[in-house]
Amino acid sequence: MVVYQSNSTNKKSRGFRVRSLTRFAERRFQSQKLPSHEDTYPEPGEIKVTEEKPRETREEWVISIKEKVDKACGDAPASSWDKLCIYRVPNYLQENDKKSYYPQTVSLGPYHHGKEHLLPMECHKLRAVHMVLEHTKKGIETYIDAMKNLEETARACYQDPICMSSKEFTEMLFLDGCFVLELFRGTKEGFTEIGYAPSDPVFAMGRLMLSIQRDMVMLENQLPLFVLDKLLKLRPDTVYQPGLVAQLAVNFFAQLMPTGEELDKVESVDSVSDNGELHCLDVFHRSLFKSTWTPDLKSLKSISSRKQQLIHCVTELKEAGIKFRRKKTDKLWDIEFKNGYLKIPKLLIHDSTKSLFSNLIAFEQCHANSSNDITSYIIFMDNLINSAEDVSYLHHYGIIEHWLGSDFEVADMFNRLCKEVVFDPRDSYLSKLSGEVNRYYSRKWNSLKATLRHKYFNNPWAYFSFSAALVLLILTLVQSFFAVYAYYKPSS
Repeated sequence: MVVYQSNSTNKKSRGFRVRSLTRFAERRFQSQKLPSHEDTYPEPGEIKVTEEKPRETREEWVISIKEKVDKACGDAPASSWDKLCIYRVPNYLQENDKKSYYPQTVSLGPYHHGKEHLLPMECHKLRAVHMVLEHTKKGIETYIDAMKNLEETARACYQDPICMSSKEFTEMLFLDGCFVLELFRGTKEGFTEIGYAPSDPVFAMGRLMLSIQRDMVMLENQLPLFVLDKLLKLRPDTVYQPGLVAQLAVNFFAQLMPTGEELDKVESVDSVSDNGELHCLDVFHRSLFKSTWTPDLKSLKSISSRKQQLIHCVTELKEAGIKFRRKKTDKLWDIEFKNGYLKIPKLLIHDSTKSLFSNLIAFEQCHANSSNDITSYIIFMDNLINSAEDVSYLHHYGIIEHWLGSDFEVADMFNRLCKEVVFDPRDSYLSKLSGEVNRYYSRKWNSLKATLRHKYFNNPWAYFSFSAALVLLILTLVQSFFAVYAYYKPSS
């Protein structure tokens, strides 16, 4: 039943509501009224007294400083640095190019764990764990307990404090580790052979795999190698041997190798896994560069890479008579200079090369026990390449092959890679070779020969013309000699 009210009743109720709202608004306005000029500023001659906190005594101040120092030493004992190997990229390196250091597809380790754009890959990590449990027929407790025992050591590998609970951190090690090992195993044996579908969106050698590989060699996106080593030991379907994880990692990252030649057997990778502080990026670093040069530490003095030039650019070296040739080897570091020929191994540049080199350089800048071979090589190439013409010349001789848009992009990549990098040219395995090249460049006779060759003898006809002119000159001199000789000594 619907009840209707009369018009007079409605008018009275509306009037009552209006008066009530008016009084409510007046009270609210008075309570929120802004302070007037008189309220804000005191009358002339009045002094407004504010209550001050009691001042800290000198003894209390000294004690507070001492407490801060003790807390800092307690939070970061020197012994904890022994395991440190996974760093945050310094701000001065990532200032102009953060994309090269931040994963876009998958997170490994705690630094980028839980970021929204990386969450879709988490379900695939669970699929990897399911496959591991199916193959090994072991309970999940076995793996969780093993990771729990490694928690303290694993946390010490990371530069920043890890704001994750013990359960969260242990679970992350387990999921990420199983995911990585399944990728390694599938790359070696074949993903379909180990149970994944040919159309699998992740566990297949498709386009997404290149993005995953690129993310897995980023400095901030690493797992300690001993975590992978422990998980692999627990698998009864794998014959474990020292160095196996390192070998699997090198095989997995073969597509990222910037060498022009196909990699032969990787040398000395067994020694890589002997140190539990290392990770996949360090394995890649050691497999790529194996120089035996050691610097004289007493004479080192850190200076900016822009303060001193290692070597002149290709255009200038050409003018000094130096010739470039490709050296057929898979050892990227094996550069040679002999008899005016600079022989450089082929460098393959693809879309992931910039990110790869950037993270390798960042690792060398951060890790005290790392060599600086990658930095030395990149700065050497940066000095050689100043323009697109330099890239074009090296490409002509097979030293550089790239899949980028233009030669200018390659030159720009090298010119940006080592910006702000701290580097001493004397602390380089290429320092001796650079000195030999620079000495050859400084000889004026070499420059003169090169100038003659480029300006006057730049084609075969020039040599033919010069030879003909030289023969004609010699014949003319001989004719002149006999004419003078006959004048002074006529025949009887």
